Amino acid sequence: MLTDDQLLRELEKRFTENKSSLAELKKLTLQLQDLNKKLEDSEAMKTHFISNITNEIINPFAAILGLSRNILDVKKEDWDKVISMVKLIHSEAFNLDFQLKNIFAAARIEAGEWEPEIMNVDVSRLINSTLEAFKYEADKKNITLTYSFELSPGIQKSFYFLSDPEKLRIVLSNLVSNAVNFSHNGGEVVVKAWLDKENLMLSVTDYGIGVSEENKKIIFDRFKRLDSGIHSLNRGHGLGLSVNKAIMDLLEGSLQLESRPGEKTVFTLTVPPSGETPMSESGSGDGNEFLFDDTSGEVF
Repeated sequence: MLTDDQLLRELEKRFTENKSSLAELKKLTLQLQDLNKKLEDSEAMKTHFISNITNEIINPFAAILGLSRNILDVKKEDWDKVISMVKLIHSEAFNLDFQLKNIFAAARIEAGEWEPEIMNVDVSRLINSTLEAFKYEADKKNITLTYSFELSPGIQKSFYFLSDPEKLRIVLSNLVSNAVNFSHNGGEVVVKAWLDKENLMLSVTDYGIGVSEENKKIIFDRFKRLDSGIHSLNRGHGLGLSVNKAIMDLLEGSLQLESRPGEKTVFTLTVPPSGETPMSESGSGDGNEFLFDDTSGEVF
């Protein structure tokens, strides 16, 4: 039979154990509530993301089909109408192709199936062709696209750089599209390339609306939609910048953002060489033999 002191000690022990268990249960409950909230937010963001993606695909398709049908009904003497509608079809098809490339890139990255394919890259050619692709979109807003390569002293005119041209093109296209979309009419988008030791540096600058400090924290989140009037690639669903971040991680490089709201925004890429020595023969279809020639200072 327990004495009074033993009974008190046993009760005190059990009370302490129960108190500890209740505290642990409360902690676990809070963790479960937090996890449930995150799951709800994630599901809501994914639903919002899918909704936006669907619109970005369906709307261009609908516009292309409608315009194509209208062209069939145009009389021969109204050729100017045909030209106007063909331009609109090109614009919608270009935007659709741009969206799909980002969607497929995001899917391949998510599946872990997208490894770098390294070859010689002619970055000047790649940049010029990318800017040429966005020329029509820029012309609609009377925006000037400018490219310059700042060749470091002592570097020969012919310079080979090993990287993945397809991934670099996607990153650059996202940044140029972003810059054009959020530049003011009559503005300028400036692309620069230079060398920092062994690294290739690329920057895209626009003088548009800029990015707030608050939105800088979430701008690379693929499921976040930024406030109206803030940089968010691909018409607001944020996929392009998240793809860019993932691609730069694959290339073991970095993507930096500097912005002053209402003044300008600068995205800077640091691309390390993906090999010890340049390749001399094989190259990419849109940038083989990274050859810096007299294309610096191009204006589109």
